[in-house]
Amino acid sequence: MKVEFAQLAGRDNDTAYNLGRALAAIAASAADTQLIVFPETHLMGFPSAETVAALAEPLDGPTVQAVQRAARERNLAVVIGVAENDDGQFYNTTLLITPEGIALRYRKTHLWASDRGVFSAGDRYVTAEWNGIRVGLLICYDIEFPETARALAQLGAELLIVTNGNMDPYGPTHRTAIMARAQENQAFALMVNRVGEGDGGLLFAGGSALVDPFGTLLFEAGREEGQFAVQLDLGQLAAARRDYRYLDDQRLRLPGEVIRHANGVRELLIP
Repeated sequence: MKVEFAQLAGRDNDTAYNLGRALAAIAASAADTQLIVFPETHLMGFPSAETVAALAEPLDGPTVQAVQRAARERNLAVVIGVAENDDGQFYNTTLLITPEGIALRYRKTHLWASDRGVFSAGDRYVTAEWNGIRVGLLICYDIEFPETARALAQLGAELLIVTNGNMDPYGPTHRTAIMARAQENQAFALMVNRVGEGDGGLLFAGGSALVDPFGTLLFEAGREEGQFAVQLDLGQLAAARRDYRYLDDQRLRLPGEVIRHANGVRELLIP
């Protein structure tokens, strides 16, 4: 499976600019690319408590619709972050968009300091079947909590995708965490981070990465903008799980109601 990382320097509170960069990256992707992944809240950047109401959009709004059209035209899937407005409630949301539409919506469950007072926390973990592999989404700070990836594993996830907005001096934290989450759950983990400066003098750390189900770092980007292609050898899933399964051997399982939808989406509700 060929995947591209769009490690971009977005602009906070500038949807038109960020959307243009996303559409250009999708258009520039290789003909055999099956999935392209962008950073956390890429489409709007990081809003503040003062700007979020004006900036956030519903998922049927013009910005997400534009990305859906691009995915359909290029016949690929897109994972991208958005500031979501759901009837006046605002969420830090990541979407898996396929040529058929929105396949998966995940709302960040662990709000970092700058999220609080801006976004509401999500209340569930979700996975969906896509292209023969079960995919789960996480966002930035989420990966510092082992339970998040384990929740996705309990829902069958084989590929963990993390949209990231991690800044200095915390880059090494997420490098360690993404490797641990992959190894603990015997799943691929793919993380795409932002680069460049953000509002308030933040300097985003880059370091987008791909880790295999053994916890081995297969690819790591630097701190500059770029569009990077990687290959996932899906046979590594069976190899990593051949002799033992952590999920089968664990003594404590995460609580919460599991909902299985007819379209293949699985949800674990946070109790």
